[in-house]
Amino acid sequence: MGQRSGRQEGSKEPEVALSETMEAEMEVQNNEEEIEEVKAKNQKLTSVFGVADLKNEAVGLYNLGQTCCLNSLLQVFLMNIRFTRILRRITVPSSPTQRRNNVPYQMLLLLEKMQCDKRKAVHPTDLAYCLSEHRMKLFVQYDAAQLFLTLWNLLKKQMKKPELVEELSDLYMICIQEHLACQKCSFQKKINSTMLTLPLPVLDANSHRLKTLEECLQYFFLPEELTGQNMCFCQQCGRKTPFLQSMKLVHLPQTLTLHLKRFCFERSSHMHKLSHSLPFPQELDFREVLTENQWQADDSEKATWQYELFAVVAHSGSTSCGHYCAYIRSLTECKWYCFNDSEVCQVSWDDVKCTYGRSNLNWRETAYLLFYMKKHPQ
Repeated sequence: MGQRSGRQEGSKEPEVALSETMEAEMEVQNNEEEIEEVKAKNQKLTSVFGVADLKNEAVGLYNLGQTCCLNSLLQVFLMNIRFTRILRRITVPSSPTQRRNNVPYQMLLLLEKMQCDKRKAVHPTDLAYCLSEHRMKLFVQYDAAQLFLTLWNLLKKQMKKPELVEELSDLYMICIQEHLACQKCSFQKKINSTMLTLPLPVLDANSHRLKTLEECLQYFFLPEELTGQNMCFCQQCGRKTPFLQSMKLVHLPQTLTLHLKRFCFERSSHMHKLSHSLPFPQELDFREVLTENQWQADDSEKATWQYELFAVVAHSGSTSCGHYCAYIRSLTECKWYCFNDSEVCQVSWDDVKCTYGRSNLNWRETAYLLFYMKKHPQ
């Protein structure tokens, strides 16, 4: 009796221990499965490096009604691997309403849709209606430079992680130092400012056409006399005086955006388009374009001022009725594609050069925004 009872008690102890161990292992396994499931979902959203780079196939965006400008800019953003590396690390909003109204999140979903969908084009409907919640009207024609600034500001505002905001700024923001010198006394003022694009005039002060992109850049950084109504208040003189204004380049970002000011008011109160030829190079070295008195940067900064053309947003038509498309070079394939809403095709450099422009043909495609990528980023 006692021995049998002892054997039974002894046999129960390892059974209980084994049961507890199995339960603990099952709980760990369930937790691991849940973690893996969450990781898989996150991976599906966040393993994003650019549309053509993963699929080896460019994907178009359907026009929802005068959304050609938006479609072109979205393609430029999403084909930029450095941008998508930032985008895939955003914090996913917690509530459904926040997710619907969050521009970075909706842009990430659109990119996932473009990667995973087997069709040649997808509808950017959710992102478009998300933008409408931020006072961006749908079904109206936008200026590409203005819309690019609007999109970038929304992205920056809604990225909650400070390190991502900093990376986004490093990717796109240009730093300029403005010099103001009074022509009546020795007073001088220096102001550092940042800008998303360099707005380059295509005409000089006498309405003469600038012939190349390099000339436009040189002209932008030329000193300008501020006289008449443009005079500034001098703290030392105590009144408005003529000033000499000059701009000096301090820092250039990884992705440099140049805005060719093709739309202007010239000898009339009506805006019109300047369509004359303005060649731009595939490779651009600012050290060769600007003079020493046009920059304020150290040698390590200037060493990174070599760029390759990444994308061109082109406009065809007039100021009142026009169409946008984008020419983008795949960063992995080094092939050029034309993104014309839902239609996407591979093109040559000669096709891109057709956006240089041509006089007296306002309807012709002309480059409006140029995006250059650093050849040797730090």
